[in-house]
Amino acid sequence: MLKLSILDQSPVSSGFTHSEALQQTIGLAQVADRLGYTRFWVSEHHNSAGLAGSSPEVLLSTLAARTSRIRLGSGGVLLPHYSPYKVAENFRMLEALYPGRIDLGIGRAPGGTPHTAKALRGISADMFEGLERFPAQVTDLLGFLADSVEPGHVFEGIRATPLVDSMPQVWLLGSTGQSGVYASQAGAAFCFAHFINGAGGQHAVRSYRSSFQPSALNVVPQATVCIYVLCAETQAEAEGLAASIDLRILQTEKGEFTGVKSPEEAADYVYSDWDQTRVRDNRSRMIIGDPNQVREQLLKLAESYQVDEVMVVTGGYRFETRLQTIELLAEAFNLEMRQHAF
Repeated sequence: MLKLSILDQSPVSSGFTHSEALQQTIGLAQVADRLGYTRFWVSEHHNSAGLAGSSPEVLLSTLAARTSRIRLGSGGVLLPHYSPYKVAENFRMLEALYPGRIDLGIGRAPGGTPHTAKALRGISADMFEGLERFPAQVTDLLGFLADSVEPGHVFEGIRATPLVDSMPQVWLLGSTGQSGVYASQAGAAFCFAHFINGAGGQHAVRSYRSSFQPSALNVVPQATVCIYVLCAETQAEAEGLAASIDLRILQTEKGEFTGVKSPEEAADYVYSDWDQTRVRDNRSRMIIGDPNQVREQLLKLAESYQVDEVMVVTGGYRFETRLQTIELLAEAFNLEMRQHAF
């Protein structure tokens, strides 16, 4: 009974606009809602020609208005750039409008270049300054969300509005074990970004569980893993379509933040020996194949992480490719049937 969820980065394919990419995200969320997926998260990236999602809070409000059941969240808000108080207000507002459906995923990555990070903060500080403050920021954020700012704290008596009886589910996101440490200390849920780092995630999740401290957020640890997935009717079709993902990941590693290229453009790309090695190595971050192959590999991944939920990042040049992936996965895991059974 593995649960499936989606992280969508609002990728911009070559020849398409950012507005079109955001409309595709909305369409994907609506289909995921109907098919029985558990969550739909959107990411935060800045100053990128290839990714349109720069403001998850705004996008989530639209997604919640266009869907009816699925949980919606940030994957994630890059807390080092922002005031914990304002983040708490944003997500309390979402929780007030759509109670019981909002996830607050928190990341500590810069989400762009150092120069962009300075523009976000409006200061001349080094981009790593926020990382040093991150644990304290998490504490402040949770205090505002739970109305539990400690007596004597500099922000004692300040409450995040609107005042609501429930709170978003809080997740810490990361591609190393450090975010798992922060999550365990805060009693938050933890999502490991296998699609960013294909090695060491199982150990990070085990360490998170073993050191988890119960809190008002969670009595027991809750973890999931996120991975690139492309599913097609046949393995050959999936491999052909995956060339776009291979090239996009490679170009991102090389600092080329362009749009997603078509399979034909990917085939024409001149790959150096180093490029070819990176493409092979990056396949550890992806699951590519037909429905039976993908189902088997997702179950094995979940077993290795000891989780009951996996989040997929869908890829491909055309929106139809991403749509096909989530439709085939839903069928392979009987998501619609399971949804109506409860």
